[in-house]
Amino acid sequence: MGLSLSPALAQDAPMSAIDWLSQSVTAAPQAASLPAGPSPDAVEEPEVTTGAVPADVAVTVLGAPAPDAVGLLSSDRSGLPRNLWGLGATEEIAAAISADRADILPTLQSLMVTLLLAEAEAPPDAGGRGILLLARIDRLLAMGALDQAAALIEATNSVTVDLFRRQFDVALLTGTEDRACETMRTAPNLAPTFPARIFCLARAGDWTAAALTLRTAQALGQIDRQEEELLSRFLDPEAYDGEAPLLPPSRPTPLIWRLYDAIGETLPTTSLPVAFANAELTDRAGWKAQIEAAERLTRAGALTPNTLLGVYTERLPAASGGVWDRVEAFQRFDTALRAADPGAVARTLPDAWARMEEAELETAFAGLFAEDLIRLPLTGETAALAFRIALLSPHYERAANTHKPSDLTETFLAGLARGQLQGITPPDSMARAIAPAFLRPAPPPEAEALLAESRLGETILLAIDRIGNGVRGDLRGVSEGLSILRHIGLEDAARRTALELLLLERRG
Repeated sequence: MGLSLSPALAQDAPMSAIDWLSQSVTAAPQAASLPAGPSPDAVEEPEVTTGAVPADVAVTVLGAPAPDAVGLLSSDRSGLPRNLWGLGATEEIAAAISADRADILPTLQSLMVTLLLAEAEAPPDAGGRGILLLARIDRLLAMGALDQAAALIEATNSVTVDLFRRQFDVALLTGTEDRACETMRTAPNLAPTFPARIFCLARAGDWTAAALTLRTAQALGQIDRQEEELLSRFLDPEAYDGEAPLLPPSRPTPLIWRLYDAIGETLPTTSLPVAFANAELTDRAGWKAQIEAAERLTRAGALTPNTLLGVYTERLPAASGGVWDRVEAFQRFDTALRAADPGAVARTLPDAWARMEEAELETAFAGLFAEDLIRLPLTGETAALAFRIALLSPHYERAANTHKPSDLTETFLAGLARGQLQGITPPDSMARAIAPAFLRPAPPPEAEALLAESRLGETILLAIDRIGNGVRGDLRGVSEGLSILRHIGLEDAARRTALELLLLERRG
């Protein structure tokens, strides 16, 4: 049996779609959480009947704080309008953002992150509650995009219980916990739970106060036996030399993970939510763990290809098999391409690409090397492979304009990269599903209804979900989703997604 968490250390699912958040703080007496709307007692309203009057009425205080409007990307940078959410209902938008989207294609991952980080006017019924803000932050956390989530929290310029819980966990997983502990200590509206207080006191070097706090928690019955044992080992690990390791918890919070790490019983992150992989990017982890974490986060769209490049090329692999073969193949190809040697590239590219396909890192590889591959004079099978790789990069249209198609499939791919499929025969069932979106775009009625109320953000989410259905076998969803993207002006996203549908093995 794993560690059982009492309320002090457990997650509180009702507060968040993320079920692994640490219960690090609560609201201090008389302290508010996220800014709330007006008190019902502050405005005298006559009672109304429930007959002809609509049941749901949005009430917004003019000039009230709008946490839901906070973003990191201006309209100029995101390409999305300020009225992104239009007349949408806050809780419906938050639910749509929070929906689980497994195996999302790389371009759609990037589009999702842009949507989450965009500055936008709060929905009419937001009321300063911050529901949409928290949904956006939690979706970033679920994707493992901790840096982006932290930056979004920072942009609010606010320290609330809900925001700080997320900020604290990000800090625990990225090695910046000392700064978070200082915030916890100085913010008057935050009441640290006993485990968080003990952890931060110890981090500050006040071991005596930490031990006294643990004894106080025991006396008040605020901590159970298993928590007591974990925190006791954390405060005095030498007293437990020679004793058996603690049983690992089945679903640790970042605080629990950090405490296990501190006592030398680090929990592997491979079976934990992807956000925990960030903890393996620090120097505390071995190189193999760093590589596996970087790969996992890159697949999730949370890490840039350049960061993966840096991890892959940090040193020479000292072993073979598995991840080491992938690193060696990557390094051999990287060396060949840097030397601009077509022969060496022809020898090393197929193996490197096969390794990237195994790890589902094709678009990261393409983003790093496509431009150089396009410039290189390659022939035969190597040229054909380089063409396909380049189509998975931002340089897809340039690749289409510089490569002479050799068969029906390449002809279709080139036409798709240009957005011109007139007169081109689709080579397979997926291509036949894609073609109508570029010949006769037909957004579904649901998209038209959303756009009629200026609900562009929800329309984008609908497109992502329809294409996701297509990846799982409903090819009609491919046509509908791509049609939506093109209809709302996201042409680049539509083309790149269509190319990924054809070139990546993500079906099923």
